Amino acid sequence: MPLFKKRTAGKPGEWYYCLEHKKVEEGPDCPGKDRFGPYASRTEAEHAMATARERNLEWENDPKWHDAPAGERDDG
Repeated sequence: MPLFKKRTAGKPGEWYYCLEHKKVEEGPDCPGKDRFGPYASRTEAEHAMATARERNLEWENDPKWHDAPAGERDDG
């Protein structure tokens, strides 16, 4: 008997965006490495790539996450 049971079917209402197939799926049909989610609705999952782009821009422009330019040290 395996220690961990592999979950093959998602719960009703769990939505994912599959990065490999470029489509929305209900339940985790594809491996975790290939999907974003879970999302509460199909609409949220449909906008997964736009949400990721927006968050990436926010993080890239967040001054707390920028290192000092090359040749400069930030000793704080």
